[in-house]
Amino acid sequence: MDHAEDELTGALASALGADRITDLRRLSGGASRETWRFRADGRDLVVQRQRAGDERDMMVEAAVVGAAGEAGVRVPQLLTAERLDDGTSFMVLEAIEGETIARKIQRDPEFEVARDVVVAQFGEALARIHAMPADAVDGLETADPVAAYTERLDELGQPHPVLELVRRWLIDHRPAAHDPAIVHGDFRLGNMIIGHDGLNAVIDWELAHLADPMEDLGWLCVKAWRFGQPPPVAGLGERDQLFEAYERASGRAIEPDVVFWWEVIGTWKWAIMCIGQADAHLSGTSRSHELAAIGRRVCENEHDLLVMLEDRW
Repeated sequence: MDHAEDELTGALASALGADRITDLRRLSGGASRETWRFRADGRDLVVQRQRAGDERDMMVEAAVVGAAGEAGVRVPQLLTAERLDDGTSFMVLEAIEGETIARKIQRDPEFEVARDVVVAQFGEALARIHAMPADAVDGLETADPVAAYTERLDELGQPHPVLELVRRWLIDHRPAAHDPAIVHGDFRLGNMIIGHDGLNAVIDWELAHLADPMEDLGWLCVKAWRFGQPPPVAGLGERDQLFEAYERASGRAIEPDVVFWWEVIGTWKWAIMCIGQADAHLSGTSRSHELAAIGRRVCENEHDLLVMLEDRW
């Protein structure tokens, strides 16, 4: 065990009041955080540790996870969250068994039962999330996504006529504003743990913010999150299944055109994100074959946008 792991083990023992921290192993390491699995006095847990330089406040994310659990959303139990002396934070959650890899969830025989029920479960989960009081958590931000991603596209300094054209469509067809709700912000396959019988937990809440709740439904339907499968909701089911489950659980009628607008903006945003990830590689900021490959998907998103809007200009 190296020095960094020794430090983490000590911090976990102190935070949890545990006598023994064992079986510490790293699961992943994204740009903003590290995820580790371990056992504390024999209990399976997960710790997510924020990287230095990440501007998001993990303490806010932890508060959202706690509030979501109290609201009946299927989330891992939050055991503790602490801010370190360097300003970064970590949070400890119960370990939830299941799968997060989309192609396995969509194709493997062991998830056949789950595939029949999970789209409705997504709708129910979103209804519970959006029913949380908007002031349940301090520190959640709100922003105009059209303005924010226009600024990002301008900063990248690349000509993309399709994205400029779609930006104009988004402005011209912006739906009426609704009272903002807490939204997950990245509700898609990869951020859910799926078991043999369906949804086990919603994870990765770092992008939670205040917005029109239809943002989450539109994002879930973005073509990129279907991972090559035809059904429009995560490659697993139809929009009607999602909408009906959401309406039953929330008592709120869905306006399909509003969800479609959020699906368009989600695809547009993802295209701009892809440009940004390619730029990180090409500029040398973060040399990565993965970032370069994601950058090549910009044209796919531009094609998807033109097909989506073919009859709606």
